[in-house]
Amino acid sequence: MIEILRRYSLITLLLIFNFTVSADASLQSVTDKAKTTQTSKEGSEHQEAAITKWWKLLLDLPLLAGWNKQSDDIYEPSFSAQSKSKLPKYIIGIHPLHNPKRLFEVYGPIVDFLNANIPEADLVLEASRNYEEFDRKLYSGHFDFAMPNPYQTVNTLKHGYRVFGKMADDDDFRGIILVRRDSGINSVTDLKGKAVSYPAPTALAATMMPQYYLHTHGIDINRDIENRYVGSQESSIINVLRGHVAAGATWPVPWKTFSRENPQLAAQLEVKWKTEPLQNNGWVVRKDVPTEIATKLAALLFNLDRHEQGREMLAHIPVTRFEPANDDSYGPVQAFITTFIKTVRPLD
Repeated sequence: MIEILRRYSLITLLLIFNFTVSADASLQSVTDKAKTTQTSKEGSEHQEAAITKWWKLLLDLPLLAGWNKQSDDIYEPSFSAQSKSKLPKYIIGIHPLHNPKRLFEVYGPIVDFLNANIPEADLVLEASRNYEEFDRKLYSGHFDFAMPNPYQTVNTLKHGYRVFGKMADDDDFRGIILVRRDSGINSVTDLKGKAVSYPAPTALAATMMPQYYLHTHGIDINRDIENRYVGSQESSIINVLRGHVAAGATWPVPWKTFSRENPQLAAQLEVKWKTEPLQNNGWVVRKDVPTEIATKLAALLFNLDRHEQGREMLAHIPVTRFEPANDDSYGPVQAFITTFIKTVRPLD
């Protein structure tokens, strides 16, 4: 229906354009009969200008402009060190740690580095606007390589992927719960009757682990509080800052980034509670990807911390290194998920 409306709108605009230009041309023609050849030339230029003016107006309309560029919320440029269009393409997906623009700023240089060192492949970084979109792409096998959160990592094993690596710094993979310093909230039970923000229902460190913490400290998350899933780590932090919620959950990596870039705003908040840690985000590869490509990519990732260029890229994540892992590395995560489903809430 939208496409039909668009087409009829375009036809209408073109008819108006044709009528206006024709009328303009006819009027000019009548005038031309009483003028010199020089005046006729000016009339022709005037008609040309009218056409140019109307064509520019049409192109400036949102209807047509929308056909010529993507909207801002679909920010998905690809990164490649050189044109590799004739080479096999491999799509790399990173789960929504940040909004798409920020994610490309952080992980784009790493994919550029991989491309420069794997000349026989065209590696393309692809962002997702939210967890639902990322999950759909991941579980349908759209990504060749991906860095999902641990919950998603475990789920990929049922969808044709295998684990080959992970983020290090497992101590950083924990949930944190933020409150405003002037909130007057001192104990977990002070949150009863209030709202708490999280990025998404399936965010492990920033949602499931904080909800389990609240559950084990006297809060029935299904009855005692209002759970708000706000779409991203940054949104969860901002919701607390603006007072839209009494508390907000995230994990140390986005909190460190926010604190570094917005020190005055971060000073208004405090980390009130921390969960126990689990295994950090995983690296997975679809099982049909050629072994030689997967091996080269893994080796490059695992050696980033051994040279200055790599350490600089890792610092922007921030993480100290990527390290080898396998399917069995995520056994504790699977155990946590089983307990969470039994005691806190079901997962889709």
